[in-house]
Parts: sequence; C-alpha cells; structure tokens
Amino acid sequence: MNPVLVSADPIVTAGVDEAGRGPLAGPVVAAAVILNPDDPIVGLNDSKKLSAKRRAVLDIEIRARALHFGVGVASVEEIDAINILQATFLAMTRAVEAMSVEPEHIVVDGNRLPKWRYASAEAIVGGDALHPAISAASILAKEERDRFMAQAALDYPHYGWASNKGYGSAVHMAALKEYGPTPLHRRSFAPVAQLLLL
Repeated sequence: MNPVLVSADPIVTAGVDEAGRGPLAGPVVAAAVILNPDDPIVGLNDSKKLSAKRRAVLDIEIRARALHFGVGVASVEEIDAINILQATFLAMTRAVEAMSVEPEHIVVDGNRLPKWRYASAEAIVGGDALHPAISAASILAKEERDRFMAQAALDYPHYGWASNKGYGSAVHMAALKEYGPTPLHRRSFAPVAQLLLL
C-alpha cells in the first residue's frame, strides 16, 4: 500500500503595492494583503483598471475576507525629507509591519524592493495585474489614499483634490499658481518647488 502524501502548508505570501507616488500633494500609501486561498475574491485586478464603484466594493470585500492586511503611510514631510522612492519603501514596510503576522514571502509590484529583514521577497513588474494579493493591496492602498484626499479637499477646496487626488490636473495647477502650496503639497516636487522660488 502506497503511503498517503500530505502536502505542506502553502507559503504565507503577502502582496504589497502603493498608491500616490506621482501626485503633487498628499501622502504615499501602501497596503499589504494575505489572501485566504480557500476564499478567493472574484474580480481582483490592478486598481487603475477598475471603476471607482468596483474598487469601493472590492475594498470592503478584501477587508472582510483577507486573512490579514495592513496599511502604511509616509507623510508629505517624509517624502520631502527622504525622496519619494524611499518614502514609498517606508510606507510598504509600515504596511507589512501593520499586519498581525509576519509573511514568509512578499511579492511587490514593480522592479525594486525595500531593504527588508524578511527572508524572501520579490519584485514583479506588472504584478498588480498578475498576482491576486498584489491586486488586493493595490485596491486597498488606492482606496485609502483616495479617502484621505477627499477629506483633505474639504479643508483645501480650491485644488480639486476630490477628483484629481493631488495629481497635477489643470484645475490643481491653476489653483496652485493662484493660492500657492498648502501644507499637504510636496515641496520637493518640481512644480511646487518652482512656485516657491517665485
């Protein structure tokens, strides 16, 4: 009689992604997600390829059904002090550390990784469309940052942040020139820095 082979537990993998590297205002936000392989979430994709309505629905599903998730933020002050790439890595690290477990493996969207203490991590170009856990992280990060910018728009209504989320739209640029930068503007970014020199 052949012995019964018992498969080892699957590796606990966290997907990590960020939102908000390019805007002129607001923090950069990252999320880390460990999905439940026994409870797959249908419709996960790169957050940029989903409608706002679909993202909002999936955000709720992910938070309810993922095994673990964490969100990390790097502030405007941190972005200006250490540059956007390092601030992104900082937000990613905070997202992973916000989870209640330490993953055995981490997959990150992109081509670069933070210098993590974790034993196993890999960068996957286009991973937010290829790996469900990265897709889920992409959605959480995007939704979290969008909520922040929508709230910030109430305090600074001229810049159109409820719709442009801090990116350099025509409305945002016109307001920036007329009213100047707010405390939420990234002073190390060229369009803002140039106005400060005027």
